[in-house]
Amino acid sequence: MPKYERLLTTHDSVLLNQIGSYVCQAIIAIQQQQPELLHEKYRNIQWQSSSNQSALTAKFTEALSQTQDWDALVQKFQVYLKALLIPESFSSSTIGELIAKVQQLNPGISELNSSTKNITIHPSTSTRFLQKIGITVLLLDAENLQINADTEKFLTTVCTCPIQVKVAFANWSNRGKLDVELHERGYDLIHVPIGRDNADGKMIAFGSSIHERYPNAQEVLVCSSDKVMTNLCNHLQQNGLTVYQVSQQGENLRLFNSSTGKITTHSLKALSEIPSIEQLIQQLKTLIKAEQQSTGNQWVQVSKVSQLLQKKYKITITQVMSIHLPGKKARDIFIDYPAEFVVHQAPDKSELYVTLFELPQVSKSNSSNFVKQSAVKNQSLSSINSPEDLEEALIKMMNTLTSKSKESHIRLEILGAEFNKQYGEGITKILKRLQTSSTFIKFLQSSSYFTLEKEGKSYRVIMSYP
Repeated sequence: MPKYERLLTTHDSVLLNQIGSYVCQAIIAIQQQQPELLHEKYRNIQWQSSSNQSALTAKFTEALSQTQDWDALVQKFQVYLKALLIPESFSSSTIGELIAKVQQLNPGISELNSSTKNITIHPSTSTRFLQKIGITVLLLDAENLQINADTEKFLTTVCTCPIQVKVAFANWSNRGKLDVELHERGYDLIHVPIGRDNADGKMIAFGSSIHERYPNAQEVLVCSSDKVMTNLCNHLQQNGLTVYQVSQQGENLRLFNSSTGKITTHSLKALSEIPSIEQLIQQLKTLIKAEQQSTGNQWVQVSKVSQLLQKKYKITITQVMSIHLPGKKARDIFIDYPAEFVVHQAPDKSELYVTLFELPQVSKSNSSNFVKQSAVKNQSLSSINSPEDLEEALIKMMNTLTSKSKESHIRLEILGAEFNKQYGEGITKILKRLQTSSTFIKFLQSSSYFTLEKEGKSYRVIMSYP
């Protein structure tokens, strides 16, 4: 038996109580954020109650105190976690952090000493506990880049494995209380002497042996804006690891996946400064309306709208999307909300144009004209007495709209709005009046004169002559 796998005795009560405390913290976090990860019978227990926490800690302490070495303790710890949580929970960041904290309690791991120049972190011998779960290692040059708790949560959404090892490098004597903050967030702190690039050198030396220190590591987050880290990233990738280069560009964090070439950006602005999707849509509509009135053109370039948003609100569409709709592109805010926007892209051009989707408004000054128009509409409605009449009306309308727009297709919502405008009644109501069980979409699909093509959350209507 290796010397660090000593027998556990009753003198380890402090260690066991600490494990119980970590478990309670993790269970409370999961109940608040992802209650579905708890087994159903444990979801409604008041885990924030001190009595329930004491009972849970006592249960873990009693069970783990019967083990005779660290590996046996880890195995029983795993069994008791599985009794509380569903299997999918072991890939969550909360359980990943819990496992990392418990690993650091291993009596065989040498404690970090900030006064020691050459510091070595030994990997836990209880790797059997994590062999089925790949882990992500986060390396942070704390003298070069700052990562707050919100940004760290974002990083967990990028990785496919939980972040279970976090190591920060800096001269902690001149970093204020940053070392205290990072320590509380589960970072191992490696101290380096004052001097340019000392943190870089230590981080490169440590990172170069990650595949040996942590055999189950699958991903590494290299957090530094220094270009010198490129060689480390290449070395890690050559050893079969997925590497994310994390750097700061202005108010954004840039993540480069060196395996796929994909770049992801994340706003470093406080969440309170980031508008909701609903607020963003209103801001965009206001800007588009103002630009339309200024230029006299109904169609506005999406790139122009983005520039106006950044100029007025000091925020980009990408920053909002990265927080609320990660994985979506800036242009998707216009495409995915057809009730607010209508987009257009000429076949021979890459530029996307947008206008507002608005139903016609009737002003008081035109009320007399509206009465006359309503009479005409009612007369037109009297000519639609069958599905065939409705089909013929839509064919005429499609021919008119396509000839005006010089496009071969019309968006479904535009066709519906134009019909409502001309006839004063929605197509859905007409279909009900005609006593058909069909919807607008199904009606078009059943006709041999129309073809529907899916476009985002909407459809394009194309004339097809039988």
